[in-house]
Amino acid sequence: MGKKYKVLAFTAIRSEYDLLSDLYKLLNNDNNIEFKLIVSGAHLSSTYGFTIQEIEKDGLSILARIETLIDSNSKVKRPKSASILFQSALDIVSQYQPDLILYAGDREEVIIASLIGGYLEIPTIHFYGGDHVKDSHIDNPVRHATSKLSTFHFVSTEEHKKRLICMGEKEERIFNIGSIALDKFVSFVPIKKDKLKEVFNVGHFDKFALVIFHPIPKEREKSAKVFENILLSLKENNINAFVSYPNIDPGSDKIIEIINKYENDKNFKFYKNLPRELFLSIYKNAEFIIGNSSSGILESASVPIPAINVGYRQTGRTANENVVYVNTDLSSINNAIKNVISKEFKNKIRYIKNIYGDGNSAQKAFNIIKNLLDKKDYLQNMIFKDEDPLELCYEK
Repeated sequence: MGKKYKVLAFTAIRSEYDLLSDLYKLLNNDNNIEFKLIVSGAHLSSTYGFTIQEIEKDGLSILARIETLIDSNSKVKRPKSASILFQSALDIVSQYQPDLILYAGDREEVIIASLIGGYLEIPTIHFYGGDHVKDSHIDNPVRHATSKLSTFHFVSTEEHKKRLICMGEKEERIFNIGSIALDKFVSFVPIKKDKLKEVFNVGHFDKFALVIFHPIPKEREKSAKVFENILLSLKENNINAFVSYPNIDPGSDKIIEIINKYENDKNFKFYKNLPRELFLSIYKNAEFIIGNSSSGILESASVPIPAINVGYRQTGRTANENVVYVNTDLSSINNAIKNVISKEFKNKIRYIKNIYGDGNSAQKAFNIIKNLLDKKDYLQNMIFKDEDPLELCYEK
């Protein structure tokens, strides 16, 4: 018997793919669902690890590969990439005619997916809406704009749900499932530290940190210096580190120059992309995570390990007790490292409960999606958003 429902997801970068990969596998394994992906962006770039291979390894079906990544460091590259995706994906989605479109996060690909769903009158689900960051990055308003264009919202916290209601979204559109990204953090059994050291040939890495740092517009001119301050602080405190390459945002080239400067330093192991089992094993064996990745805010508490957020990125986001926000100067970073490696700090966070979820979010999302798909008329009616934000505001 043929597949009953068609579900399509958009993905453009490894970090965003990993947010929903557990859900994708559940959908893919259901006999009544034909699940496919449109893959674009950094997934198709050798510079960023050609991570489409991870999707293929997971056994997921790819509807289309769309080359969108522009190799430049200018401000126009992301909107140009978005326009390529919009132009290229429209006919593909129109011809495929999915029953539901999924996308996650706050990068340009999600607003394109939401526009396509809206104009083609296909129901959509936006994951991780309602979050808010005060770092002035374009991703924040993109996230909110995408929410306004989406049919349904699968959010991580009650705060996020309330924010969407304040933006004029009906409560019946919003489902608080927690963060699916936490599922693998809770369930994954890491490779032992000795085996990790052997795999990476870093026998001296008895204790190590995980560094993930990306440029943002507000700090772009000094991002490379901030990144180098993190490396210098780690060296000063005799802490080795696995260090990620930055994302594709403007300013990443200067950070890569610093990586090249330290690439032979025995204190650091730099990587562009890692298989999921190796990355999660590093994460769960690390003394702490440092940089400005959302992972430090959202996921580190599920290990738990301390998270040092350096600079302006991620400020304003609700955080767990394990997160320490610090300035970008060498002294502030040094003091933060000394704080989080102390016995007192480790004892304080040992039993914290992650406010972003319990590790069972993929199954919750899957069950809701199945229920929605069985309500064809309801799905179609919900596409048309006639609610007035002013009326909803006064109702509350």
